[in-house]
Amino acid sequence: MKPRALILTGYGLNTDYELQHGFQLAGADASRVHLNDLIDGRTKLKDFQILAIPGGFAFADDLGGGKIFAQRLRTHLFDELMEFVEDDKLIFSACNGFQILVKLGMLPAISGYREQEVTLTFNNSGRFENRWVYLKVNPKSSCVFTRDIDRLLYFPVRHGEGKFVPRDEQVLSDLKSKDQIVVTYVNAQGQPDHFPWNPNGSIENIAGVCDPTGRIFGLMPHPEAFLYRYNHPRWTREDLPEEGQGLQLFKNAVAYLATGVGI
Repeated sequence: MKPRALILTGYGLNTDYELQHGFQLAGADASRVHLNDLIDGRTKLKDFQILAIPGGFAFADDLGGGKIFAQRLRTHLFDELMEFVEDDKLIFSACNGFQILVKLGMLPAISGYREQEVTLTFNNSGRFENRWVYLKVNPKSSCVFTRDIDRLLYFPVRHGEGKFVPRDEQVLSDLKSKDQIVVTYVNAQGQPDHFPWNPNGSIENIAGVCDPTGRIFGLMPHPEAFLYRYNHPRWTREDLPEEGQGLQLFKNAVAYLATGVGI
């Protein structure tokens, strides 16, 4: 049985079609569902095994990227989200989706799923950054989506508020000691570096984190934007495999659920 993936839409989220296609290519039955359909009960979150929150500009990023959308989730769907997590299901988020989960308190969730411990704020450059970046995967991370990925990843970023900042030194220390830092920005040689390799000035070059279970993952770059070799900016000049690197993250999610976990 194919796992069912719910791709959340509405109010300015705008990479939902790409994310839906990525999960479909990976073998999931993926559906785009508007936030209001979940709030009104026309669609039930419990009927799915994967929740994916795409990028975009929800509510025009008023009050900060993801803030208002996160508040709607907290007000109307928080209990359902907690049941979803307790049932060993998966949550994926990219860009605006990552901002939403951070503002909601579901990432990195060091001390539980209700308290905001980090933020994603304005890029150091003071402008919107649209470029491709290299990411190094932490091999010690328990993140389901990056399991067994041992090469540099190359994905685009498209954001104005992507700078990852922990609340304090203790949060940063916990993220490191618990291996919840999943991917970091690096240069083409795989070494930590400054702008433009770190496109937003994130502390410790952090590009994505997971919760303590490894089943909730968020990152600022867009894996769903690299599903085919033709998505790569140098596809006419480099010998690339037909499959884009982003697809492996979604395949890992489907493979995890194929074991019967969360079904």
